[in-house]
Amino acid sequence: MNLSDVHRGIRKNRARKRLGRGIGSGQGKTAGRGHKGQNCRAGTSRSPIYEGGTTPMVTKVPKRGFNNRWAIRIAAVNISALEKHFAAGDEVTPDALVAKNLTKGRFDQLKLLGDGELTKKLKVSAHRFSESAKEKIEKAGGQAVVLPGPAPVVKNQKRAAPKSNGAKSK
Repeated sequence: MNLSDVHRGIRKNRARKRLGRGIGSGQGKTAGRGHKGQNCRAGTSRSPIYEGGTTPMVTKVPKRGFNNRWAIRIAAVNISALEKHFAAGDEVTPDALVAKNLTKGRFDQLKLLGDGELTKKLKVSAHRFSESAKEKIEKAGGQAVVLPGPAPVVKNQKRAAPKSNGAKSK
């Protein structure tokens, strides 16, 4: 066997199927689309959940509970993780926790929980603290800094009337 025989007959890019080029091509006339069906003409599409006329599985499966799309996603980290991954005198921020893979996925706010013991002096910045976590951080000589969250939406508050530009209406 020669080295030049290894790739013989192998094409990197497959040639496209040339549809509608006469009867002799094997893909002429209807070009593989059949006769007068739903998909015989250009511009047809169907829903990705369509299952041939039967009730789709998505519709059959019951919807349970309530999924709040506006809920705040909170990432929780225990004191024991800070003890393990940070040195004394370090500053613990949400970005630092993401860099050390202590929080997974996307989150809106960070909450520190008091599971474990803390012996190192750390400056911890988070949106929320449990009472025990705050107590353990301050007992170790550290500092617990509460970060501001998003501004709350005030309901049923009337907007201020637009100021007139001085022109009188008739």
